[in-house]
Amino acid sequence: MHVLLHFKLNKEDATDVKGTLRYMIKNCCFPSGNYPSSEGNSRDKLVQWCHGAPGVAMTLCKAAQGLVRKVGLCHGISGNTYTFLALYRLTKDKLYLHRAKAFVGFLYGNGRSLISSGQMHGGDHPYYLFEGLGGTAYLWFDMANPDDARFPSFEL
Repeated sequence: MHVLLHFKLNKEDATDVKGTLRYMIKNCCFPSGNYPSSEGNSRDKLVQWCHGAPGVAMTLCKAAQGLVRKVGLCHGISGNTYTFLALYRLTKDKLYLHRAKAFVGFLYGNGRSLISSGQMHGGDHPYYLFEGLGGTAYLWFDMANPDDARFPSFEL
């Protein structure tokens, strides 16, 4: 998987890779956080790069580089965050709130530097609600009370 993430993939192959990565994440089955060294192996013993969590972690780090690289609501990380907030409101499962906070933390901690270095797109209209930092600012206000957070103009 790690090697495949270094290549431009067609839509079908990218879907297969994403499915496999989801499977890898889902099957982290040991309380230690380690991964099985092979399919069906129930021994939590091997933690080398080639057998266990270290190699998987590097693969997931490479996959994370493909995270949406825009800030806005419509095409960016801010809009994706509202999905987790909606799931949190629906289920009250703190996992979704944690994921929303991770997205917001990424934007807060890295957004400005990534935009100024050209690694992240600041939006076609940098201060607009849907295509720029306006939506990110709206998201930050919503994070103060996530139980009442609603995607602007969409969730009423």
